[in-house]
Amino acid sequence: MKTSIDYRPSYSLVTATLDPSERIQVEAGSMVAMSAGVSVETSAKGGVLGSLKRSVLGGESFFMNTYQAPAQGGQIMLAPALPGDMTVREFAGHNMIVQSGSYVASSEGLSIDTKWGGAKTFFASEGFFMLKVQGTGTLVLSSYGAIHEMTLEAGQTFTVDTGHLVSFSEGMGFNVRRVGGIKSTLFSGEGLVVDLTGPGYLMLQTRSEDAFLSWLLPRVSKDQGGGGGGFNIKLGG
Repeated sequence: MKTSIDYRPSYSLVTATLDPSERIQVEAGSMVAMSAGVSVETSAKGGVLGSLKRSVLGGESFFMNTYQAPAQGGQIMLAPALPGDMTVREFAGHNMIVQSGSYVASSEGLSIDTKWGGAKTFFASEGFFMLKVQGTGTLVLSSYGAIHEMTLEAGQTFTVDTGHLVSFSEGMGFNVRRVGGIKSTLFSGEGLVVDLTGPGYLMLQTRSEDAFLSWLLPRVSKDQGGGGGGFNIKLGG
């Protein structure tokens, strides 16, 4: 599989060029376009129970789409729901912990594990969960906003708002905690943070879905007049 990324960092699009009969697993709703002859199979990956676990615990779709190139090869274009960047990572036996909402696609040599023991500590808000990616192959991730990459030296600690965390190397030390006391957690505009300790590599996203929703929802009021059932958005202060 060969990949290219266009329109970075705001509205990124990944084009994956598949070898003859090569297959790629894609999160539902992420396919933008594909070449003639590419087939798709939709299934409950890992069986019904496995898909329920991935959907309920991992924040991913219940169904997974597997695209297969024809005998002459093919192309598929991928993009996430939110505006932002995308990145492609090649795995060769190392493991990575990934925010569930950032997963877009992967080659069949990679497994996506929702049973990772530390995942339950990352519940920052509804739908937030971490996945463990392991194996050999290609992984496609997305971010809300641009991607900021960091490398921590042994013993170096960095604190990250969980809503801005995309991924980090397995084996890094981590501790999820509130910002200050209950008052700070509720009223500071911050939620949970994670203290990550190197050595290791991490990726952050420059925008947070939770922060955007906190800004947007108070400005959205349902239209009460005319029976139209629409919504008004107040953009003023």
